[in-house]
Amino acid sequence: QVQLVESGGGLVQPGGSLRLSCAASGFILDDYAIGWFRQAPGREREGISAISMADGTTYYADFVKGRFTISRDNAKNTVYLQMNGLKPGDTASYYCGAGPHRLAIATMPGRSGIDYWGQGTQVTVSS
Repeated sequence: QVQLVESGGGLVQPGGSLRLSCAASGFILDDYAIGWFRQAPGREREGISAISMADGTTYYADFVKGRFTISRDNAKNTVYLQMNGLKPGDTASYYCGAGPHRLAIATMPGRSGIDYWGQGTQVTVSS
């Protein structure tokens, strides 16, 4: 059974940091890319970062460049999103998704290249 599980969300003060994890089971990620998306209440789900497990190609949305870093551990079938300098506007549910690596990267920040989704983890940035 294919499964993606996000973890690492929580409540953090503005300027703080969190590291999200996306662990995959039921399939090998080597031919996939993992994308991180977020969705705030009343807003569309938006792509923020992605990494190819095959060759390490990355994508970052402009609004996270310099603050967020995506990384991978193929041996653990896991992708991480290090989020620094968090702002109240980063408050959202964060989801990871997996898709064929070239298609998923090429279609970011859209969702059309994603075949599998996790259940999400909540990130709240507030003082």
